[in-house]
Amino acid sequence: MTEPAGVSGSFRDPGGFVFERDGRVFRVITRHSLDDWNAFAASELRRELERDRLLIGTRPAEPASAPKVLESGAQVVEHDRVPFVSYPYEWSFAMLKDAARLTLDLLERALAQGFILKDATSYNVQFLASRPTFIDVLSFARYREGEPWAGYNQFCKMFLYPLMLQAYKRVPFQSWLRSELEGIDPLSFSRLLSLRDRLRPGVLAHVQAHAWLQQRLAADPTSVRGEIRQAGLPRQAIVKNVRGLRRLVERLQSAEEKTVWAEYEHSCSYSEEARKQKEEFVREAVAAQQPQLVWDLGANIGRFSRIAAERADYVVAMDGDPASIDLLYRQARKEDGETILPLVMNLANLSPDQGWQGRERRSLAARGRPDLILALALLHHVRISANIPVESFLEWLADIGSALVIEFVTKEDARVRQLLLNKDDTYDDYERARFEACLARRFRLQRSQPLDGGTRFLYFARPLGAGDPD
Repeated sequence: MTEPAGVSGSFRDPGGFVFERDGRVFRVITRHSLDDWNAFAASELRRELERDRLLIGTRPAEPASAPKVLESGAQVVEHDRVPFVSYPYEWSFAMLKDAARLTLDLLERALAQGFILKDATSYNVQFLASRPTFIDVLSFARYREGEPWAGYNQFCKMFLYPLMLQAYKRVPFQSWLRSELEGIDPLSFSRLLSLRDRLRPGVLAHVQAHAWLQQRLAADPTSVRGEIRQAGLPRQAIVKNVRGLRRLVERLQSAEEKTVWAEYEHSCSYSEEARKQKEEFVREAVAAQQPQLVWDLGANIGRFSRIAAERADYVVAMDGDPASIDLLYRQARKEDGETILPLVMNLANLSPDQGWQGRERRSLAARGRPDLILALALLHHVRISANIPVESFLEWLADIGSALVIEFVTKEDARVRQLLLNKDDTYDDYERARFEACLARRFRLQRSQPLDGGTRFLYFARPLGAGDPD
């Protein structure tokens, strides 16, 4: 049996690594973490967290499935599979905030039962649809009296500072976290803050103090952790810090600015008849395709994601507008949704392969190709706003290899006229006949339909060479 290859990014944990085989997810636990893992695996804490669906389900791997491992005494466990992996730079403000709450809640519960979280990266959390779930079982270590919480600095960089950036400076955090995979540096963040900002809750204690400490360590690289350990930090001091961080996180609010796209449901130019036609067309296409995974590109606040979710196993709803995704996520949380994963995604600048050797964080398509893509009221934005040629966009869709529901909105439509208002119309490829010809070169048309009003057209197509679903 071949040795397992670790999943990208899991190499950072010396206590073990994750690998995939035949669609299943396993973790090798090395000797560095065996004692802590065995204690946690047998604990009531682990049973409670799994029961409350806060921690990914984990069990011993069956001998027939477990790989041969090089290290003597290593254990192999199997995890429940996350339907679609997402990253913090693809989350909305409310999603990152809920992931921060989860991390702090787990830490306090762990401390009450003799454990601690040894790290606090936001990559330890995945969203199962709208439910944040902790996935790194090796983060739980036995608490040793006097030991500091080593994950505090990481929590600030990966959770607190991004939330503060958006709440205090009205700057979306996604681009920063995408470029800085280890989070926002305290010294860099402190330089962004005005005098007024430094008087805001939490800034002096959690930003300025960190920046000062970082500068001190650069000048005198002594072991601060060692000094704290020698001084003996009581457990209650960590609990007090955790509760203070939770109160601070709760107070942070994103500037709830109304955006064009978050208000689109109330201002779009569809007639009621066209809306009904579009909903029925999508519903029939989803029923015909019987998809397991659907991507809804340009999902806005998820009207058609919900229609797809009626029959699909899982829907990833993507939109470049964080406010729209925030609304969709908040509503899904209220409904206790189990099917729709909302993500902030700029389709003109998709999440790439990145990190060490370009393999640590995977590109969108590398995380799971869909059976059906919805691209509704999207193409005119891709072509006119982002200047991506129609042929190039359809080529990308065809390369993914899934069925497609796509909408073409003509230049006579009010929305397109608005996009062209301050532009010269040089978009010769954005004509319905040329679009249909380009579509036919890459897809086999199953059905098309004009919508009421005559400026919008829907198409359901499958890739050339693809047969009908069973």
